[in-house]
Amino acid sequence: MSVTIQLVKATEFVAFAGGLAELLRDAVDSGASVGFLPPLAATEAREFWAGVEQNVAAGTTLLLFATDGDWVVGTVQLVLATKPNGLHRAEVAKLLVHSQFQRRGIGRQLMLAVEELARQHQRSTLVLDTLQGAGSEQLYQQLGYVAVGAIPQFARVAGGALEATVVYYKLLN
Repeated sequence: MSVTIQLVKATEFVAFAGGLAELLRDAVDSGASVGFLPPLAATEAREFWAGVEQNVAAGTTLLLFATDGDWVVGTVQLVLATKPNGLHRAEVAKLLVHSQFQRRGIGRQLMLAVEELARQHQRSTLVLDTLQGAGSEQLYQQLGYVAVGAIPQFARVAGGALEATVVYYKLLN
């Protein structure tokens, strides 16, 4: 397996849209709490990425993805704060790794790459949230993210229950 991580430019988005839509569907259908409920329709996944494409074109979102050959196996977004008092901040969003490629270090590679991208854009404070008890919590903690607290009943999961989300931050040096 030879995974490559790269920044997606708005002009390249069309070439990867199908792979990104499939990655999102796999993540949601595998239980990821990323704003959707399973089963995720292909049209809904494509509509989501069309919105991200607009944000990438506007320069408010930076999108990294991991590929293995022609297959998109992971992605993460850096959503840049645009308010004048927050130009040092960004949100890490939608860290996704295809279910067939998990536990191979791709999530860690994407997180390290997104942190470097944040530094390049003079973003020193990163925030993110994840479902309480999700495997991603361990990754974020290992990378030095600090839990601020949990918000109960924040996200509805596949079975219909409302689950807590944990908010994390990291100050980059």
